[in-house]
Amino acid sequence: MWTRLLLTPALAVLLLSATAPALEPPTFSDEVVRILQNRCQTCHRPGEHAPFSLLTYRDAYDKKDDLRDAVHARVMPPWKPVPGFGDFLEPRRLSDAELATLLRWVEAGAPEGDPAKLPPPLVFSEGWKLGPPDHVIEMAEPYTVAGRASDVYRCFVIPTSFPEDRWVTKVEWAPGDRKLVHHILSYIDTTSAAEALDRRDPGPGYACFGGPGFNPAGGLSGWAPGIQPRVTPDGVGMLLPKGARVVVQMHYNNNEPESRTDRTRAGLHFAKGPIDKRQRSIAALNRTFTIPAGERRYEVRASWTDYLGRDLHANTITPHMHLLGREMKVTATYPDGTVRSLVYVDDWDFNWQGMYTFARPVPLPSGTRIDMVAVFDNSAANLRQPSRPPRPVGWGEGTTDEMAIVFLGVTVDAERIGWRPAAK
Repeated sequence: MWTRLLLTPALAVLLLSATAPALEPPTFSDEVVRILQNRCQTCHRPGEHAPFSLLTYRDAYDKKDDLRDAVHARVMPPWKPVPGFGDFLEPRRLSDAELATLLRWVEAGAPEGDPAKLPPPLVFSEGWKLGPPDHVIEMAEPYTVAGRASDVYRCFVIPTSFPEDRWVTKVEWAPGDRKLVHHILSYIDTTSAAEALDRRDPGPGYACFGGPGFNPAGGLSGWAPGIQPRVTPDGVGMLLPKGARVVVQMHYNNNEPESRTDRTRAGLHFAKGPIDKRQRSIAALNRTFTIPAGERRYEVRASWTDYLGRDLHANTITPHMHLLGREMKVTATYPDGTVRSLVYVDDWDFNWQGMYTFARPVPLPSGTRIDMVAVFDNSAANLRQPSRPPRPVGWGEGTTDEMAIVFLGVTVDAERIGWRPAAK
């Protein structure tokens, strides 16, 4: 009787070492550095948020055990969507072949190989990647984070003074201190609610763990290490209304013993050509759940259907939970009953959440139902559990509250705004 054996990358390493001892191991100069350039060095280099560099052979050799453990556990690179559940631009996930190569390299003692085979080092841009912006928004004053402070969430209100609405087609965030900034989210406030929150909180900005504390009128994308600047599809714009405030939610982690200071800014590029569609947001969410204390696997479901009877296309998707979140799966059920996977995160980490851009816009014809299933762990065994002992948890923006929501960035197929830039 034949027995089927699941061949994992780690098992492949063991089998190769046992059955093919003469096989030449990969070397840093030949195979490994190319993987590190493609997957790791954007963050793992001096001046960036990652705790150590992986630019040189000595860098990688000294951290080979950490590298092995992190990639084998799929902790690094930090890419949460499970393959096969949605097709995204710029996935930071190692392929099985890349993972096996890194594991074999460490298993073989991390050989350097022939330095003559090294590829040219990557050249990292220090200026605006998208070129000079039309307008720069910036935090009003620097913000200082104490040494060894982790998971500091702070919102900063940035007024705009445009005399008319503006259509934004490109956004490039520039953290003031890349070793301090973990990620950035942005929101548009047209109500002055954020300024009221700012006034009630001493010091620059205001505390904002779960969200901005108000119902935003939109956003201007965000930033995380390795994420490319946001560029909208042709003919699509993000509306920045006249007089709006841009609220920037900063997630800071200071791994250094000394305090560090940040003053983040963003370069905005305004539409130079016609705008026919507005980038909009829809959401499937559930505000009425209560997760029982001690429950290790509690499901929360939500659905969204229709958008005024119009056909849509989705270009981004953003799952969101807090510290008790474990999994989220989102699907689209079409009017003919066909089900399409949009995203599946099976190892949620609040500190590595992200907005994912579909490789191609996903059609959502009128009548499509978006279904979200979120799974929470409210047990004492959850290492991220903020309440000791666990307590019942419902919807809220606090650290000990939860959320179950997925945002989709969409355009309306039939929309024809007809905006044209003024003639010069």
